[in-house]
Amino acid sequence: MKKREFVPMPHSDACERNRGPILEVLRVEFSGVTHVLEIGSGTGQHAVHFALALPGIVWQPSEQAEAMPGLRKRIFNEGPRNLRAPVAIDVTVTPWDVRRVDGVYTANTLHIMHWPQVQAFFANLPAVAKPGTVLAIYGPFRYGGQCTSASNASFDDILRARDPGSGIRDFEAVDELARAARFEFVADYPMPAHNQTLIWRSATR
Repeated sequence: MKKREFVPMPHSDACERNRGPILEVLRVEFSGVTHVLEIGSGTGQHAVHFALALPGIVWQPSEQAEAMPGLRKRIFNEGPRNLRAPVAIDVTVTPWDVRRVDGVYTANTLHIMHWPQVQAFFANLPAVAKPGTVLAIYGPFRYGGQCTSASNASFDDILRARDPGSGIRDFEAVDELARAARFEFVADYPMPAHNQTLIWRSATR
């Protein structure tokens, strides 16, 4: 009999620290939302926490194929009924195999993705977003080409040294992509550790 491979439960200390402040924003901005697609669910800690705290929302986690085993384990072991089984999504491959939603959430992904992946993420949103969809993006951003803190500038240097395709994104460039996908900027919430939660809403018709 083939021995079953052990899959460790993934964990992120940062997810534990930031989930509370992010949830306070989502309680407001997702108040009328019924079905959320999360892009880049990672360890699944956000997905589990938000689904438990927002039981009226169906939460659909997703990840790239290679990260799915650990994510599936967390969802299976800890997820409530409104948390769906994760689906594999590569943002550059279309179509995304998900139903249309009225909420999209992603955290700490845009500075890891290469810019063509960021472009693909926004370009593919209209195909899965219902009219009036709320888009929430958490992470560090630059404004006017400048980081919001010395620590973010150091983090940006580390990211680019490790992978020249990654790096903290300029809000203005991201907003341009959002507008091209017919999402209008709504709000910018300052978060702990020099991060932001940015909110857009798609056209209602």
